[in-house]
Amino acid sequence: MSAAGGCGGGSCTCGGGTSPARSADPVAAINGIALHEPGQRPGDADLRERAWGELLRQEAVRQGRLPRHADLEAPELSLGDQQTIAAMLDAAVPAVQPTADECRRYYDARKSQFVEGRQVRARHILFAVTAGVDVRKLAVRAEQALAELGGGAAAQDRFAQLARELSNCPSGAEGGDLGWLGPYDCADELARALFDGKDSSQAVGLLPRLVQSRHGLHIVEILERVLGRQLPFEQSQQRIAAHLAQQSRARALHQYMQLLAGRAQIEGVALEGADSPLVQ
Repeated sequence: MSAAGGCGGGSCTCGGGTSPARSADPVAAINGIALHEPGQRPGDADLRERAWGELLRQEAVRQGRLPRHADLEAPELSLGDQQTIAAMLDAAVPAVQPTADECRRYYDARKSQFVEGRQVRARHILFAVTAGVDVRKLAVRAEQALAELGGGAAAQDRFAQLARELSNCPSGAEGGDLGWLGPYDCADELARALFDGKDSSQAVGLLPRLVQSRHGLHIVEILERVLGRQLPFEQSQQRIAAHLAQQSRARALHQYMQLLAGRAQIEGVALEGADSPLVQ
């Protein structure tokens, strides 16, 4: 799949090249540059990564940062190519540091995120959502179990038994016991329920609602809680500034990549978000 000359985009005719041959299995391409061999289409995530990389390579060629590519198939990016593209992105999307007022507003709105030493001792029953599971029936069974456990002191002896019978988590063999957990020791959804939810910011006991996470539905009971110590703004400002700067640059990079995609001829691949490691 080679042609003489070329400016880095197959839609250009300055090198006298022709478009890649079509096959029964369409070839994904960026401006006429194929992202894979005919009949060898990669998985969706890999294909998107190749597409973003090729978009960036072609932009670096347009800016004169990388040499023109003579072939009609996207080249593999060398370490030097990646460093050149990273420098191009740094120039196009410079890092912007947040102001002290912006950091303060973030801190005031999320004080619970800046508490040192928070822990809970908890147990749970997991109703896992897996392929083929009837989610409605699963939710009904979970609600029934939650209602049974909310029936008073006698029901508390039933928690471990139900965990052994129903839980899809290995902790079920231990009566659902998860031990002591900090905010970063479990899935984000579960952490929010344990540490930031209005029902559980300081309380212990059975949470009155099912907790939904990427793993499924959880019945959760908090057995003990250590409240921890609120960190002052001054100790948190540097961490907040780094987080806000990262968020700001991620948004700017996304916009930049969408701009490149918007003016390119893209075939055979859907580009909805900048998920290439080159822009992470």
